[in-house]
Amino acid sequence: MDHIISMSAFLLTCLLVFASALIVHGATGSLCSQTPYPELCTSFMVSHKPDQETTSSIVHRDSALSATMAQAVQAHRLVSDMDTSSFEERAKSAWADCLEHYEDSIHQINRSMSTDKRDKSNNNVQTWLSSALTNHQTCQDGFTDFNLSTTYSNSFPLNNFTKFLGNSLAINKALMSSQTFGLSSGNSKGRHLLAQDMPEWISVSDRKLLQATAPKPDLVVAQDGSGHYRTISEAVAAARTGTKRFVIYVKKGVYKENVEIKKSVKNLMLVGDGMDATVVTASKSNADGSTTFRSATFAASGDGLIVRGMTFENTAGPQSHQAVALRSGSDLSVFYSCSFKGYQDTLYVYSQRQFYRNCDIYGTVDFIFGNAAAIMQNCNIYVRKPMSNQFNTVTAQGRTDPNQNTGIVLHNCRITAASDLKTVQGSFKTYLGRPWKQYSRTVVLKSFLDGLIHSTGWLPWSGDFALKTLYYGEFMNSGSGAGTGGRVRWPGYHVITGVQEAERFSVRSFIGGDSWLAATGVPYTSGL
Repeated sequence: MDHIISMSAFLLTCLLVFASALIVHGATGSLCSQTPYPELCTSFMVSHKPDQETTSSIVHRDSALSATMAQAVQAHRLVSDMDTSSFEERAKSAWADCLEHYEDSIHQINRSMSTDKRDKSNNNVQTWLSSALTNHQTCQDGFTDFNLSTTYSNSFPLNNFTKFLGNSLAINKALMSSQTFGLSSGNSKGRHLLAQDMPEWISVSDRKLLQATAPKPDLVVAQDGSGHYRTISEAVAAARTGTKRFVIYVKKGVYKENVEIKKSVKNLMLVGDGMDATVVTASKSNADGSTTFRSATFAASGDGLIVRGMTFENTAGPQSHQAVALRSGSDLSVFYSCSFKGYQDTLYVYSQRQFYRNCDIYGTVDFIFGNAAAIMQNCNIYVRKPMSNQFNTVTAQGRTDPNQNTGIVLHNCRITAASDLKTVQGSFKTYLGRPWKQYSRTVVLKSFLDGLIHSTGWLPWSGDFALKTLYYGEFMNSGSGAGTGGRVRWPGYHVITGVQEAERFSVRSFIGGDSWLAATGVPYTSGL
């Protein structure tokens, strides 16, 4: 009898082990089948016995992140060890950008891995992985800026990094859409749950700061010497930031400087005396040897930035081509009642989640561009007069992977001609956007489009590039330029007729705004 019991126990154990292996293999196969590189995916998936606090699917996603981190470290080492002595100066500038980009990618992937397992149902990991992939692409774009991509392409054999990131994005998106993380079965895409467990960069007390006519500052910047510092850069360097909001008041004046808010400077708030009263200005551009990324007058990477009542401009002019007024890679950032002035590439919504409200944005070619999840709400968009041989394109969104949670949304905005274009707008064609990258995504919701918008609405980038893979949408717009009868007939273009589809791009759904914007005191519309 004992022999029979022992044999039965042995057989039962074998069956359980076999069943467990099938479950793990099944989860791996199911997840990997949803990735762009399934064979690469299965190669790094490690069998792991789930414990009580996790599931095999989470383990496989963590394995994907670990493998992606290894690729990021390798990419950073490759770039940092590169011999640049033979590089021309422009190439050295692009290389320096690459070094920063891969350092940041390591940071973004590390924070994805460090997130508590129970909190990984939110959109944070997808945002941070999207940012890492944007960094990789921007490294390459730096060489493209100077037409050097062919010359130096062999110096950056980093295709595997792209593939690993693409797989990690696909796996995390698949898990976000499943019940593995407790998403309700009635919302399979998880659109209304993306805001859960976002970092509390913004405290309830910030409501008072933004609503106050003159919030109490920690530091004051004034050109006349009446403050703590005469330049914004000095004040930023002296800021003590962390979990508590640090407020810098910048008195009216024209500050001729390039300002950078580094990744380590979090929860900073800049308050000016209003649009065109507090002005930050500079004139870097591609024409003087700056990469597009490095040309920004004001650049921000630190999370949780809030800016109110300031103007940022790049005065390089249309003849200098790419010349950025503001570049933001600040996650959960807010720009309220600000103005952005430039020509080509004015506002670089580089990466992460961003919100712009009651802002004025001026430009000509691709003047709202980048790969953030960015919403402009109740903003005035002014199209300026370009050079004689140019056209105008309001947006150029840069999504390179279909699983990136990024895009540009214009909600309840007004797109009109600036004063210098009004009298001659018939001489220049103006479009809502063109696809900078393969999966470019831009949506215009309930906005006023004046007659300067060309009847086709949108412009190709080059031939039929991205016309099948982009997502461009229009919903309930008004104005003489809003008619959709003559719009492009691309597979990726959509006249949105359903509220449910349009809702995907609301503040509530697209950037999870209800969980973090409410505390800032900035007025915003959650839904449509």
